[in-house]
Parts: sequence; C-alpha cells; structure tokens
Amino acid sequence: MDRNIVYPGAIPLDTDLLSGNKNAMIGLGFLAQAVLGTSTVVDGLACQPTTPASMSVTIGPGTITQLGPVDSLPYGSLPADTSDTLVKMGINIGSTSFNLDAPSSVGQSINYLVEAAFLEADADPVILPYYNANNPAQSYSGPSNSGAAQNTVRTQRVQLQLKAGAPANAGSQTTPAADAGWIGLYQITVANGQSTVTASNISVLPTAPFLSWKLPSLKPGFGSGVKTFCSSGSFTVPAGVVQVEVEVWGAGSGSFASLPGLASGGGSGGGYARKLVTGLSPGQIVPVTVGAGGAAGTASGTPAGSGGTSSFGQFVSATGGSLNYQATTSAPGNGATPPGIGIGGDVNFGGSAGQAGISNQGGMGGAAPMGGTQNSGSTGNTGTFPGGGASGAGTGATSNTAFDGASGAGGLVVVRW
Repeated sequence: MDRNIVYPGAIPLDTDLLSGNKNAMIGLGFLAQAVLGTSTVVDGLACQPTTPASMSVTIGPGTITQLGPVDSLPYGSLPADTSDTLVKMGINIGSTSFNLDAPSSVGQSINYLVEAAFLEADADPVILPYYNANNPAQSYSGPSNSGAAQNTVRTQRVQLQLKAGAPANAGSQTTPAADAGWIGLYQITVANGQSTVTASNISVLPTAPFLSWKLPSLKPGFGSGVKTFCSSGSFTVPAGVVQVEVEVWGAGSGSFASLPGLASGGGSGGGYARKLVTGLSPGQIVPVTVGAGGAAGTASGTPAGSGGTSSFGQFVSATGGSLNYQATTSAPGNGATPPGIGIGGDVNFGGSAGQAGISNQGGMGGAAPMGGTQNSGSTGNTGTFPGGGASGAGTGATSNTAFDGASGAGGLVVVRW
C-alpha cells in the first residue's frame, strides 16, 4: 500500500491528506477483493419486525461490498479515476425502517421487495475557514471569501429501498424484480386485514448474496451440508455456494419370472458417476432425476423392466441396468446385460451383470458400484440398494412350479457442499 512522504519545513498540501485517505481505501479494497472476490457480498442488514409488532420492519446495521470505479468524481483536488476498478464497502452503522401497507381488497396479498445498492456521495457541507494568500492575517469565510459551503466527507453507505409488488389473490402474488444496479435481499408478504408484520412474513431471497460463513467457521473442502435424493426432485444451490460434489447411481433392472423347470437369471446393476460441479449460482435450481428400479417379471407374462437413469441436471448421470435379447419371458435363464454406466463424471464406473439361473436356483442380481449383489433361493429378491439388480426366481421343489421375478433397486443421488 502506497504511503505519502512529507519533509520537515515543507509546505503541507491538501493532497497529502487526500492521497493518504485514497491509498488506505485502495489497500483495504484489494484486501477485500482477495478475501471476498469481486462479486457483490452483503453482511448483516438483518430484516426484523418491530417490537412491539407493527406494520413496519427494521433493517439493522451491515455492509455491502461491491466492485466499482476508484473515484467517479474528483476527490477534492485529486482528479476522478473511472478507468480503474476497486472493491468498495458501504457501511450502515444505524438501522433503517420501512412501513408496509396491507392490500385493501379481501382475499388479496402483496409481496414487498427489500433491495440494496452501494451508494457513494459527498456530504456534510460546511462553510470552511480560509486565509487570504495576499494577507495571511486576514481570514476568509469559504473559498475566495464567498461564504459558500463545501462538502467535507465522501460517504460510502448501503442504500436501502422498499419496492411494492402488485396486490393479487393470496398465493398468486409475485415479488417485484430488483431494479437495475440494485440487489434483492428480502421478500415480505402482507395479507389483507393484517395489522402487524411478524417474522413468518419475512423471507431471505435465495439469490441474496449474504455472507454465509465467517472465518472461524470455515473448514477446508466439503462438509458444510449434504442432501440425499431417493426420488426425483430439485436441488436449490444454498447461499454462498458455487460448487457441489455429486454422486449418482442408476437403478437396477428387474428379473424375469421363472418357467417350470427353468430358473430365471438376475437383473443387472446400475452405473455410477461422481463429479465436482462448478460454476453454480446461489439460488440456482438444478433438476434431479432418480431412476426407478426395473419392474419385476410375473408368471402371468409381464416382462421384467430395465432400471432408470439418474442424473443431476445436465451435469452428470448414470444409466440403469438393462435387459438384452437373451433375457426374455420365454428364455428367463440368462442373466441381464449390459449393466448401467456412469456418464460425464470425473469418475465413472459400470455396474455388474446379472448371473444366469442354475438348475432350480435363480441367478444372482448384479451390483451397482459400491453396492452389493443380491442372492436368491427359490424366489426372486429385490435388488440391493442403491442400484442393484434383482435376483432371479427359482423353480421350487417340483419342475411344474414357477415364481414371479423381483424388481430392481432404485437409484440414488447425493449432493455435498
């Protein structure tokens, strides 16, 4: 960080003070950039109901850190610098209050948006004392004895604003979008007839860039959270998270029913993939598909089914165990192949094939990676979770007995961050 040099006996200049302030701001700005990056970050600014409760909310002290020009306007005698960028911090040490109005129509609700922006402005005008350069004993009031007031502080604050949406039937109202240059922080929902705002009416927007962790709580690598999907759904990227580690298992295939005197083969296992998914945004919604286990074949003639594919958006997937032409209702003794495979992962593995039926013993069901195979006796057994193929069905004690097959195990998706 640059530091000004002054000398004994030298005439002090206003730029000595101005440059010192500017250099300190630049040094702190680059330190903030090294820690927080260049994206906008918000800390504090908690939105809370008033005490006692009323139709008002209070935004507490806090900060906003944002990239912008070093100086968009001249700073005293120093020229403006709009070509260089710097991370700046706006600081509110006090609270800000907003009043909200309930909709006037019965059955309606309204969503309010609390939005924030970095604000830099010159303030605190004062009529400053000067001296007459031609007669230093004579004092001036303002520049050239004009009596004009001059700003004495360049402030950096968090500008806050409440933006009302359109009233609509409760449940159909929408939250207004943040204005250009502003960042949405909170949604506040107020219904017709409401006389107070409570904490349940206030929610943080998923896209709000609040600082989620402080240095003492940070840990290397993953370990902040984990979410497991045993059925299809969606994953919302948590606040402060931009990358996740994903594991996916495809589902196992089912097994065919046995025929009198002919045991059926086992189903094949699903595939597996693991991937570090980067470039995500907080609040981003990623669809998650979890493959269903393949259907069980029945003695009445229903064929076995293949296992479904599991996926995490378009980033990574694992196919389910398949059936081939050698495993049919009329030839159930063959084990199911091919097994599923991983696609698009940093690590991709295939499952194992189902084993053929032997004598009156059904074939063993194939395993998905890191799962287990499924043994069989005279009846078929559901595949081992996650992604295992079902075991085949036996023929029982006599050659005239047939048994239904079993269903494959479902897939699995695990997300860690």
